[in-house]
Amino acid sequence: MAKEELIQFDGLVTEILPDARFRVQLDAGHEIVAYTAGKMKKFRIKTLAGDRVTVEMSPYDLEKGRLIYRHKEERASTARRSPARAQFRRR
Repeated sequence: MAKEELIQFDGLVTEILPDARFRVQLDAGHEIVAYTAGKMKKFRIKTLAGDRVTVEMSPYDLEKGRLIYRHKEERASTARRSPARAQFRRR
């Protein structure tokens, strides 16, 4: 395994900690502390307790990780949308 290779896991955010950190329960049952990746900060992607996330970890330290993706909720896609407003054409 190369030194630069990182391991990815899926998990659930269980708690929001101070200093922009999160406690994440991995699907494998392990609990870690993770911080938000720079791209997520740049695009202002908010993470709340209960969100499904993908965590990137170094094989050398399996207690810390970096949140790299927040999965979209399935129930949000099935929610009803308000009717579209009438579109007006410009002349």
